[in-house]
Amino acid sequence: MSDSYIRAQNVVVEFPIYNASHRSLRKSLMRATTGGRVAADAAKRVTVRALDDVSFEFKAGDRIGLVGHNGAGKTTMLRVLAGVYPPVGGSLEVRGRIVSLIDLSLGMDHEATGYENIFLRGIMMGIKPSEIERKLDEIAEFSELGEDFLNMPVRTYSSGMLLRLAFAVSTSIHADIVLMDEWLSVGDAAFNEKAAERLDKVVENSSILVLASHSPSLVEKMCNRVLTFQHGRIEER
Repeated sequence: MSDSYIRAQNVVVEFPIYNASHRSLRKSLMRATTGGRVAADAAKRVTVRALDDVSFEFKAGDRIGLVGHNGAGKTTMLRVLAGVYPPVGGSLEVRGRIVSLIDLSLGMDHEATGYENIFLRGIMMGIKPSEIERKLDEIAEFSELGEDFLNMPVRTYSSGMLLRLAFAVSTSIHADIVLMDEWLSVGDAAFNEKAAERLDKVVENSSILVLASHSPSLVEKMCNRVLTFQHGRIEER
């Protein structure tokens, strides 16, 4: 939708470290030079503040690159936008259908069949079962897994086959907002070429792209705005 947006105001995300009472472990954490800021909460538990007072606004047409060192907060920010991590402080407002291309296998049951996992992954993405039903044949065909494998538990799949299925589901719907952690590469050369074409269309037809990457050339090619994260804070806009 053309009026899609994301507004973050003073967002804070913390992870408590429950086994950090030992003094030497506390000292090690306090000496950490990368990742989030280490502190203690009201209950004196050691916490890692993965995102600290993060504010921004993304509007339709924005192609956002999230850059920074490992542990700077890029992937955490993507997972907050995807609804995986709830902020403990601040506010987040999102308008538009989100397709998250991070953690592709999230929501998939290894004991369930390929067909069953199409529904599980789709429902986790917020797709109605009736919509998944309409797209079932298209998803199955795109995955190239075949009827036999789609009727088998996905624990029998190779990692590449599982990625094919998850990618086929995740890119089967229109996305207003696309979240990506690096550019995806799925399967062998032939399938990857087909997947790259679909991914290009998904991104092109979206209103907002948020891409975390360590590749300056990719960010320069794909993005019109860049946010630099350092120790859970945005250092540059």
